[in-house]
Amino acid sequence: MRALLARADGGGGTRPALPALRGCGGGVGREGWMTRPSRLAWFAYALALAVVVADQALKWWVIDLLRLPDRMSIQVIGPFWLSWVENRGVSFGVLNLDADWTRYTRWVLSLFSVGVAVSLAVWVRKVERPILASAVGLIMGGALGNVIDRIRFGAVSDFLDFSRLWFPWVFNIADSAITVGALLLIWDLFLAPRKGAPA
Repeated sequence: MRALLARADGGGGTRPALPALRGCGGGVGREGWMTRPSRLAWFAYALALAVVVADQALKWWVIDLLRLPDRMSIQVIGPFWLSWVENRGVSFGVLNLDADWTRYTRWVLSLFSVGVAVSLAVWVRKVERPILASAVGLIMGGALGNVIDRIRFGAVSDFLDFSRLWFPWVFNIADSAITVGALLLIWDLFLAPRKGAPA
């Protein structure tokens, strides 16, 4: 994460900065904590909070009210099902292995996710592009939503199941937020038109 943010600032020699960071007004360092959050930063924080609230509210409804862990699978409509999966890996069940070493991934992945969220929270203070602020907010919220699951339950609660549409992964709102945020970040890095770029 530090390497990516450093590249965003254009550091490390004469190599030009990645397009991503044209939306960022400066680097991430000690001064990042001293920078007053911009409106876009507050927007990113609010978006992250909204993702966490929506993610945890739906999980509460599915687990405590619908009692999906006891029922395992429920058809909602057509190919959309709610299917209970305890994911001890990362988003969409990657590295979800049933082995002794996975008990350590709970804390390793939690610490990593918190570190990513904190780094992004500092970096977003200097972001100047709405699309980049949106990407950061979605990723922060998704990461923290899954961290709460790992700390509370030892695994992430996944239940949104579209496997009958040949989509093999069961996921949750936090996973979706991370995925959409990552796609927005990639778009801003590599595909978004640059200001003053030749046509």
